Amino acid sequence: MSDATEANGTAGEAEVAEPGRDTATTAEGTVGRHVRVVLVDDHRMFRTGVQAEIGQTARTGVEVVGEAPDVDQAVAVITRTRPEVVLLDVHLPGGGGVEVLRRSAALMADSEQPVRFLALSVSDAAEDVIGVIRGGARGYVTKTITGSDLIDSIFRVQEGDAVFSPRLAGFVLDAFASTDAPPVDEDLDRLTQREREVLRLIARGYAYKEIGKQLFISVKTVESHVSAVLRKLQLSNRHELTRWATARRLV
Repeated sequence: MSDATEANGTAGEAEVAEPGRDTATTAEGTVGRHVRVVLVDDHRMFRTGVQAEIGQTARTGVEVVGEAPDVDQAVAVITRTRPEVVLLDVHLPGGGGVEVLRRSAALMADSEQPVRFLALSVSDAAEDVIGVIRGGARGYVTKTITGSDLIDSIFRVQEGDAVFSPRLAGFVLDAFASTDAPPVDEDLDRLTQREREVLRLIARGYAYKEIGKQLFISVKTVESHVSAVLRKLQLSNRHELTRWATARRLV
């Protein structure tokens, strides 16, 4: 997607809000908590929806200071605005959420004004969760989360807590319970993040049209991803693909 970096729902460069403010006036006129947030997701409609849900600062205390649809623009707007929390999609053009985390390592390590990351993704796959947590994210929630729970999660991450959707916490505990690094799956590593996402949905029995609707892409694009997955894994059809994914516990 070729969206330009956005701020507060308008196209163009992100508007920079003054850092260091930690309070906001609520609808009742009292002083409450405040957090500056950047939204990183390659779907414009989703960013718009999140902005509408959480970005009414007087009511929520959340101030959206920037948006970005891909890795390069995400790193640029995060560096420029220095938010307290970044809502980060896992699958992004340019290398994915893990690449944003890698390139933001210095900002996360800043002892005085750290930038903290909360992954917000449609994916609930263990490898995605573990990947961004190893990369430095403070939590991971899925896009089924309610607006009020998302706002609460943002403030918890701002305060330094680790936040996970209930079933995802187990992935992290299992991964870090062992000192051994997880084995590298060379076949899986051949696939892009988007191809892995399509693979999992195919293995779960979704039709192409359903996958397209779930990922906000066309049926033709879904077909292209499936063809690429079959070619890279040297499989013949979706039934073999489903068996392959099930054997690796990707479903």
